[in-house]
Amino acid sequence: MDNRYFNPEFETMTRPQIERLQLERLQATVRHCMNSPFYKRRFAENGISPDDIKSLDDLKKIPFTTKADLRETYPFGIASVPLEKCVRLHSSSGTTGNPTVILHTQKDLDQWANAVARCLWMVGLRPGDVFQNSSGYGMFTGGLGFQYGAERLGMLTVPAAAGNTLRQLKFIKDFGTTALHAIPSYASRLFEVMQQEGIDPRRDTKLRTLVIGAEPHSEETRRRIEDMLGVKAYNSFGMSEMCGPGVAFECPEQNGLHIWEDYYIVEIVDPETLEPVPDGELGELVLTTINREAMPLLRYRTRDLTRILPGECPCGRHHIRLDRMQGRSDDMIILKGVNIFPIQIEKILMQFSELSSDYLITLDTLADNDAMTVDVEMKQMAVDDFRVLANLEKEITRRLHDEILVTPRVRLVSKGTLPQSEGKAVRVKDLRKKF
Repeated sequence: MDNRYFNPEFETMTRPQIERLQLERLQATVRHCMNSPFYKRRFAENGISPDDIKSLDDLKKIPFTTKADLRETYPFGIASVPLEKCVRLHSSSGTTGNPTVILHTQKDLDQWANAVARCLWMVGLRPGDVFQNSSGYGMFTGGLGFQYGAERLGMLTVPAAAGNTLRQLKFIKDFGTTALHAIPSYASRLFEVMQQEGIDPRRDTKLRTLVIGAEPHSEETRRRIEDMLGVKAYNSFGMSEMCGPGVAFECPEQNGLHIWEDYYIVEIVDPETLEPVPDGELGELVLTTINREAMPLLRYRTRDLTRILPGECPCGRHHIRLDRMQGRSDDMIILKGVNIFPIQIEKILMQFSELSSDYLITLDTLADNDAMTVDVEMKQMAVDDFRVLANLEKEITRRLHDEILVTPRVRLVSKGTLPQSEGKAVRVKDLRKKF
């Protein structure tokens, strides 16, 4: 057995083999979805039946599924099995209405653990590694998803959960943690506390692998985190509607996320027209689950913006690669008629060695005009040379204008000024008046 692969049968498939398996699993999934009241009604309303799915191209005959559909059928209206066959559910926070609920059978959980283990094995983790998880446990899938995947691989796991940074660092040192899962903003926070405590991650810890995800982040942020902690940081993509982590993951080449096509069929569509876009072009990611029992989803609009990377990966896997997520279609900032994504601003800020990783974009209305302010923390606690600050602000403003085509107000603030969050970092505050 080739030691590079956790599931060699599936990871080494050729494109024709992948597509044959996808069609077989798609047809079985569509038939299974007829047990779902939602999909049975949706197919009838659109005059289609499972027999109409004769090729992968026929997937386009099926209407999209959206987050609104999940909320309108709350809690169990999309399920394709009786509730007594389910052993767990996860849900979103539901802060803007009903939460989205995803059900799992034991088979679903086993397959999920296998997918996560496959991801972690791909980047070199093995039995004997110590895996520490700084994600929240509970309804958030990042906790239990990585927990069961790391256990399936055979690692000693440290379910540290979110927050309590001093305790996280104690665990890292005392338990000999070699791999850590953390969101990018928290990885930067860990390094800041290491500095405060006099901890050198290269000298005082055994950390060598970092798994990052949950927040869109630029390549510049990834490289900065690697530099700070002395690790290789691998990008992870998952979402609760697709189970959670384990949907797509970088290989050691770090040139795109392999999405496991024995679990999912990928489409990239224009978020406005919903028509497919060519490989290599940015669009909205649409996913169909083909290896799930309790609650398969057909053509689910994720709202995440990415593109399919053309060409083969040197790692030898033929599963397609997705570019890092550029944000969400509903997170796009429209300012003075220009479409802007926060990750574009982050990319520029991270090019300045004087700046820390913490920033906040504020949108406001000034004299009936939209305006953007970018507050960004300096690496040092305070800088007293105002001439140096003024020149730095001017250069940052110039580069941001070149990137986003509008001129923001840039304010350099002292370290520790911006609010800290143990969850996903808040990067944008929109205070504009609604006329």
